[in-house]
Amino acid sequence: MDEPFAALDARTKLTLQAEFLRIWEGQKAKGEKKTVLFVTHDLQEAVLLADRVVIMLPNPGRVAEDILVDLPRPRAEDLGEMMYTPEFRSITQSLFDRLEGAIADGQGPAAERKSP
Repeated sequence: MDEPFAALDARTKLTLQAEFLRIWEGQKAKGEKKTVLFVTHDLQEAVLLADRVVIMLPNPGRVAEDILVDLPRPRAEDLGEMMYTPEFRSITQSLFDRLEGAIADGQGPAAERKSP
């Protein structure tokens, strides 16, 4: 799914994210293992929805980081509250720091813009 919630207002986005999780987590509870691959530029969305976040860098496309998201499941009923927990903030900050570190190391788009 390539940024399926990007064009939505914040409340609608949170509602649809919760609905997605209800469906997906419900399948997992029944023993049906389904994998969903989301592409997003929204770090908070990645942490809310994922069990694992892979940070990609361009030119050539490559994996910079592969991070496990250790937040409790099911999450569907608590998304709004989860965003304000210390655990959520810590994971989101860590992802941001790792992404910024990759860019600062000359691996990301900011470094490419600086080159002559």
